[in-house]
Amino acid sequence: MQIAGKIRMIRIDVLDNVESKHLRRIAFCLLLAVFWLLPIPVAAQQVVDKMVATINAGARTDLITYSDLMWQLALEPNTPLDNPTSADLNRALRLVIDQRLILQEAEKLPTIAPTAQEIKDERDEYAKLFSSEAEFQQRLLRVGLTSEKLNEILDQRERIEKYLDFRFRNFVVINQKEIADYYRDVYVPRLRARSPGAIVPTLEQARGEIEKILTEAKIESDTDAFLDTARERAEIVMLNPV
Repeated sequence: MQIAGKIRMIRIDVLDNVESKHLRRIAFCLLLAVFWLLPIPVAAQQVVDKMVATINAGARTDLITYSDLMWQLALEPNTPLDNPTSADLNRALRLVIDQRLILQEAEKLPTIAPTAQEIKDERDEYAKLFSSEAEFQQRLLRVGLTSEKLNEILDQRERIEKYLDFRFRNFVVINQKEIADYYRDVYVPRLRARSPGAIVPTLEQARGEIEKILTEAKIESDTDAFLDTARERAEIVMLNPV
């Protein structure tokens, strides 16, 4: 859950004169290389970023860099940041690609722009995932994730959440049969397996919890279907393995 701050601000007018889609892609990547291979100061250090992939879902071409992957991992508690594994980096890459796909759709709806308070609240929620504020800040510093960039990422994630709510949550309908079936087939057996001898809530007592579970499951299923279609339609180019 979209995003490339500096890239969104770059107009590459030379591409307008390139007729071939393939040549446009090559020209785009070459120009990005000039920009992204420049040293970037982070925490008094010099690091060289690496282009990982580009993605175009019809709105524009976004660049995904190694830093984007590290920023994704930094916001995940208990995920090592020193010498991250290929598995972690590729998992982060899939998440960032999905975020960009949704964001390019979400940005077509300007009314879902988050407020400053919503971004602050989101930042506070992320900080609570870590053992302390100091640990949270240390992880951000380690990967060069500034306050401004963090706010940009949180802004994007809020837009994604609002878009998914707008597109899917408002249209989810859970009927009484689904609730009753889940209570009988899943809720009760699971509770008895986890807590033998515990008092099992009645269907009426559990109705609200079950409806919430089924609602989230449907949203997840609808989102997965949306992303499957979006990936098929998008042009995703891998530039460097991770």
